[in-house]
Amino acid sequence: MLAGSETPLNRSILPSNLSPLGALPARFRRPRVLIVGCGDVGQRAARLLVPRVRVLALVRDAQQAPALRALGIVPLAGDLDDAASLRRLAGIATRVLHLAPPPTHGTADPRTGALLAALARRTPPAALVYGSTTGVYGDCGGAWVDETRAPHPHTPRAQRRVAAEARVRAFGRAAGARAAVLRIPGIYAADRAGGTPRERLLRGTPVLQPEQDVFTNHIHADDLARACLLALWRGAPQRVYHVSDDSQLKMGDYFDLAADLYGLPRPPRVSRAEAAQQLPATLLSFMGESRRLRNARLKRELRLTLRHATPASGLLPKK
Repeated sequence: MLAGSETPLNRSILPSNLSPLGALPARFRRPRVLIVGCGDVGQRAARLLVPRVRVLALVRDAQQAPALRALGIVPLAGDLDDAASLRRLAGIATRVLHLAPPPTHGTADPRTGALLAALARRTPPAALVYGSTTGVYGDCGGAWVDETRAPHPHTPRAQRRVAAEARVRAFGRAAGARAAVLRIPGIYAADRAGGTPRERLLRGTPVLQPEQDVFTNHIHADDLARACLLALWRGAPQRVYHVSDDSQLKMGDYFDLAADLYGLPRPPRVSRAEAAQQLPATLLSFMGESRRLRNARLKRELRLTLRHATPASGLLPKK
């Protein structure tokens, strides 16, 4: 761990003769961050850390390794569905960012259980951050929601996340580690695969009529990556954080905004009954939950300044 206020997000590094770690070889002097689930967001976080921090990533598919090495990330072979393959993770990192999804069936998350069991075999990490979902709240009828609201998951997908959150926080208490849970809404970014509504707008997929529409919440992938790192260094023990921007948009308004930005036709509006006949069940499930997230804890405790406070600034490609 670096001394004082020194963090990977702060470019001012203490001279080696003033740092209590200065006499150690560089590979031990740098903190070691393990990313589990190193997809788009994990790689964005890694780019902010390399080369000041030694970044490792769990890799199930060996074909992913060269691309990670090109980013300065050390790939480690392992599979969350094979507990024996995770043994080498014990004691390997001082901080762990867990972004891997649960399995697609059941109401538990054995993947998170296997990871935590491996981390507990030796000295546990000082901090663990788990990326969860705001779907754990279920439908809130458009009410404002803060982190003190009890989860009320309506789907097996959300139930798996609640189970994983409980295991992460229990691990933090038992291991004396700071285990933070990030509840994440819809992630978007122009440079993210499927990260904008453009394709859906081109297909003409309808949205609900305003009087039947639901509130949705959003976060730009770059802001999410920064929040992940801030939670690794600033997150309070067993603390939950909403990683959401400042927008208060209903789903249809979000798509209208994107259509206007892209110069495309706005999507057609239909009733809920018509949507049930035209749309797949997965999409309908997102239209059945409405809530507005408070993000004061994100700003006050993690001290994140959003670069994209609303999708209006983040949906267009970077210039």
